[in-house]
Amino acid sequence: MRDYDEVTAFLGQWGPFQRLIFFLLSASIIPNGFNGMSIVFLAATPEHHCRVPDSANLSSAWRNHSAPRSLQDGREVPHSCRRYRLAAISNFSALGLEPGRDVDLQQLEQEDCLDGWEFSRDIYLSTIVTEWNLVCEDDWKAPFTISLFFGGVLVGSFISGQLSDRFGRKNVLFVTMGMQTGFSFLQVFSKNFEMFTVLFFLVGMGQISNYVAAFVLGTEILGKSIRIIFSTLGVCIFYAIGYMMLPLFAYFIRDWRMLLLALTVPGVLCAALWWFIPESPRWLISQGRFKEAEVIIRKAAKINGIIAPSTIFDPSELQDLSSNKPQSHSILDLLRTRNIRTVTIMSIILWMTISVGYFGLSLDTPNLHGDVYVNSLLSAVVEVPAYVVAWLLLRHLPRRYSMATALFLGGSVLLFVQLVPSDLYYLATVLVMVGKFGVTAAFSMVYVYTAELYPTVVRNMGVGVSSTASRLGSIVSPYFIYLGAYDRFLPYILMGSLTILTAILTLFLPESFGTPLPDTIDQMLRVKGIKYRQTASHTKMLKDGEESPTILKSTSF
Repeated sequence: MRDYDEVTAFLGQWGPFQRLIFFLLSASIIPNGFNGMSIVFLAATPEHHCRVPDSANLSSAWRNHSAPRSLQDGREVPHSCRRYRLAAISNFSALGLEPGRDVDLQQLEQEDCLDGWEFSRDIYLSTIVTEWNLVCEDDWKAPFTISLFFGGVLVGSFISGQLSDRFGRKNVLFVTMGMQTGFSFLQVFSKNFEMFTVLFFLVGMGQISNYVAAFVLGTEILGKSIRIIFSTLGVCIFYAIGYMMLPLFAYFIRDWRMLLLALTVPGVLCAALWWFIPESPRWLISQGRFKEAEVIIRKAAKINGIIAPSTIFDPSELQDLSSNKPQSHSILDLLRTRNIRTVTIMSIILWMTISVGYFGLSLDTPNLHGDVYVNSLLSAVVEVPAYVVAWLLLRHLPRRYSMATALFLGGSVLLFVQLVPSDLYYLATVLVMVGKFGVTAAFSMVYVYTAELYPTVVRNMGVGVSSTASRLGSIVSPYFIYLGAYDRFLPYILMGSLTILTAILTLFLPESFGTPLPDTIDQMLRVKGIKYRQTASHTKMLKDGEESPTILKSTSF
């Protein structure tokens, strides 16, 4: 009985058909790069102060001193959320008294911004913050919007796999692509904050489902050697290209509704890919649809200039992918033995910390010194070398030390940010970008590393639980940045400390580089620093062709 890779080996690995699929599926990921991060500009908070109505009878001097002042980044700015009591300063103005000379401003009674706010239009013409006054008592709503988007990503990640297994990879890819683009378009017409956030939640669901469907479709169509490059470089770099497009769009379009409208255009253009991207032949075979799968393979052979065999899929010979026995393992198996329990807990911490660092640093670009558009572009550009370095490390060096080095680099430079003098703000920006480089490289490697640690019988569940932890990390990441309102360096101290602690934790994980993938829980590589007793289950008879657990154990360190 032949498997799928044997049957389709005549197509080759990197012909015109494979190149077409590689680049078109990677291109479908581009909108994912800017849809989530667009909130950096859509929910940006410009400088603001309490509005003084035109009807208030105030002199120009009192209008300029209607709010308490404080030092911010070395310059004096009016308070964002408080003003002097309008009735009192109106009396002082009518009496001809001057602020600061005749009246001690420190002694004046203050009040909230009862007449709303005035927002600076130097950088943004409008954002959801300026339109719905998401400042002061309501400043929690902007990070909540981002968290709700990642909540949608969490829900979408739960259902996307089941949907693509039931309805097909291609169908789910384009339906969820349309969902992502369609709900983004509807956001343009949001009447209030609540409508915007609900739609953003649905955009998050569509985004991750589209990403997962494209990822699975590519890995199932492409051959073994190209599949690795697609999953590590192709998808990631095209995601970064989409991220790079965001600050370019935002620089030329400063109104949030028009920016959001412009960002839906690439998603609409991706609809044309329907006529070029085929369904997964593997999925069609699993559904018993051999003729449809054969049509796709023959078309691929024609594109590659190869003459296909007269019979490609013979149901009597081909291994029926739909006849696999249902697995008898549950999520509780991730906690069954001391070793797999330790791996699971460490993986959850690892994924959550990396996610907080990656999304926290990505969302923090408006708070860096310098031009917000340049900083956002740098944050996107630095991802490309990070993905390339991660790919090279995965090919040539041990996983454990590669991960720990990337995390330690990212965490240590973030801790150094607080030591940079305020006049050397460009150096602080460089350090943050180096931190983003390290965390991004670790994020790229953690998928492969986690998949190699878990045995075949629970690998999908192990990666799924770890990925869920990543989503939870992304949900809380906006509130790490929110802490910057109280202390500018606090987000960097927290993210840097967590990242370094996780780097140390990673060193206790087993090394999977160059070892065969474990098939059973007993064959798993062992976590360092834990003593194990020899058990009877360790000496169970193995299936033909399985690696001995003893061999795996001897190569785990």
